[in-house]
Amino acid sequence: QVQLVESGGGLVQAGGSLTLSCAASGSIFRINAMRWYGQAPGKQRELVAVITSDGSTNYADSVKGRFAISRDNAKNTLYLQMNSLKPEDTAVYYCNADIVPIGSGQRGYWGQGTQVTVSS
Repeated sequence: QVQLVESGGGLVQAGGSLTLSCAASGSIFRINAMRWYGQAPGKQRELVAVITSDGSTNYADSVKGRFAISRDNAKNTLYLQMNSLKPEDTAVYYCNADIVPIGSGQRGYWGQGTQVTVSS
């Protein structure tokens, strides 16, 4: 059974920084693309950043230059470094990954989410 577990959320003042982590565990053969999504109160879940298996990245316009997505393939862990945080970054952040379990085909997995709150 494959699981994604996020950590690192919390309360921070505007201008501050946080680092989110997402650890994948279980019977994993390969992890392809990994993503961070954010869901602000009353809004739809939106893609924040994506990183492919070879390290290519892409970001939502709203976070370009402030957030950095990275991964440690040896540890099956995804990161999101969040700098210069703004109150509008307040959201529940979810990890998503395209994972090939051992003996099965690729499917998408979601973490449980971690709350990030930025105070003004």
